[in-house]
Amino acid sequence: MDSVKESIKELGYIPVSEDAKNIDYVAEIKKLKKEKNAVILAHYYQEPAIQDLADYVGDSLGLSYKAAETDADLIVFAGVHFMAETAKILNPKKKVVLPDLYAGCSLADSCSAEDLATFKKKYPGHIVITYVNTSAEVKAISDLTCTSSNAKKIVDSVPLNQPIIFAPDRNLGAWIQKETGRDMVLWDGACIVHEAFSMDKLLAVHKENPKAKIIAHPESEAHLLKIAEYVGSTAGLINYVKTSPANEFIVATEAGILHEMQKEVPNKILIPAPAKENNTCACSECAYMKMNTLQKLYMCIKHELPEIHVDEAIQKQALIPIQRMLEISSK
Repeated sequence: MDSVKESIKELGYIPVSEDAKNIDYVAEIKKLKKEKNAVILAHYYQEPAIQDLADYVGDSLGLSYKAAETDADLIVFAGVHFMAETAKILNPKKKVVLPDLYAGCSLADSCSAEDLATFKKKYPGHIVITYVNTSAEVKAISDLTCTSSNAKKIVDSVPLNQPIIFAPDRNLGAWIQKETGRDMVLWDGACIVHEAFSMDKLLAVHKENPKAKIIAHPESEAHLLKIAEYVGSTAGLINYVKTSPANEFIVATEAGILHEMQKEVPNKILIPAPAKENNTCACSECAYMKMNTLQKLYMCIKHELPEIHVDEAIQKQALIPIQRMLEISSK
């Protein structure tokens, strides 16, 4: 066990041992999950093999609800660090593990608790709404938290005469300002994945596929959102594709969503929005999300490591805005 812990300190995950490289990971994970009364929660941006194994696949809001209501003894979070941390905040007595401890988030990294605390002092009397893509420490000094699914509803719940600080995603914040008419102070942060789309390439793809509807995540840049037929969360995008009479879509969000989306609409054509940089899929992928692999998932469940820990005082404070969010969203 000491060698396992040393590996986590050095690598952020447990390396697969030589004798475990030829096993059937899918079968073993299913077996371990049953033995340990574990639940696997996976985000839409995870690799397809992990999504197919998960007990629940969803966006940040859906995963928050599942984390809050689970009766599992072990929560295995196939996502990024802030998601697993949120699950731990909601389940302080349960063990929460993450396949790769360094699966982070560029957006969460753009807003530290220290910097937000300093920022708050410049705007006394403002209520602070933070996106779920933040650390536990940031949530602990927030009044409300939100996801892209419920951001408009959360902002609408605040009295009109109450000034708001919205952090850390400036693109989502600007979109919500447009949707609500609220004048909010926006933190200057952004998601590198959703700012990676190339407008020139996207317009060229649309010219080749003129019947395709452009749909986008609100973390995308404003000029892209202006030309989108629909703007919504990952879950919202999937629902739109399911209910729309159209048969072709250009999807501007992390390419991992296409796996679940295609399962929902097997007869429709889904085209990933092209990224600015050339890469293997000509789409935009989150390198952090892809740090989790089937092998790491297996080792994570087997050893119940790396484990997510949140300071008790931070957990209690961070729980308040999360619970407020869930209560407002459920109305």
